[in-house]
Amino acid sequence: MRLDGKRAIVTGGASGFGAGIVRRFLAEGARVAIADLNGEAAAALAAELGADAIAVRTDVAHGDSVEAMTAQAHSAFGGIDILVNNAGIGHLPQALEDLPEEAFDRIFAVNAKSVYLTARAVVPLMKASGGGAILNIASTGGVSPRPRLTWYNASKGWMITATRAMAVELAPAKIRVNALNPVAGETPLLSTFMGGDTPETRAKFLASIPIGRFSTPEDMGAAATFLCSDDASMITGVAMEVDGGRCI
Repeated sequence: MRLDGKRAIVTGGASGFGAGIVRRFLAEGARVAIADLNGEAAAALAAELGADAIAVRTDVAHGDSVEAMTAQAHSAFGGIDILVNNAGIGHLPQALEDLPEEAFDRIFAVNAKSVYLTARAVVPLMKASGGGAILNIASTGGVSPRPRLTWYNASKGWMITATRAMAVELAPAKIRVNALNPVAGETPLLSTFMGGDTPETRAKFLASIPIGRFSTPEDMGAAATFLCSDDASMITGVAMEVDGGRCI
């Protein structure tokens, strides 16, 4: 029960890595707001997991929606101790000059601007309550980029730099900020990253992961629990790979 009594928001929490983090947080004693653009999926997961989970339909790319999410979670739990910025989108592999402008704008709104918006809403509450933990879900693409995913890679590199800058600024307020860099995983985004899900593309991706498998939601839940718990009280500004050795 490493998160006993903690109150958390997990964006993109209704599926994939986010759902894995939500499930582990609840198992470790936290109460969790499942924030997701897919409100029905968030509600279904919350109903499955019981009274310590609530669903909040949220578009993390829009400030009004993020403010409403924060207010709902704060009202339900009486405070916010943990924020996980997990919501994210990618794009199909393609030449960097071919990505449409509207797709670029959406990627940076969801993967980058959202971190600013959630910080603007949640950090003042954490400062007022004496501290907290923020975890940004970045990517190995921000450290060791794959070709033809340039703008996705860049958005995750932005997130890693933001994590470090936030950690330095917020440390005096006892707010720790870390990131996780997963490799491609068994999530709804996997087919997008690979440009289609076939045995051949899976084999190609797996060949770049020394441990020989994709990241799982359970892997992310375990790593997120550690970094957001008091066991990691001396750890801030870290972007930790959960990648089976891909970035070595």
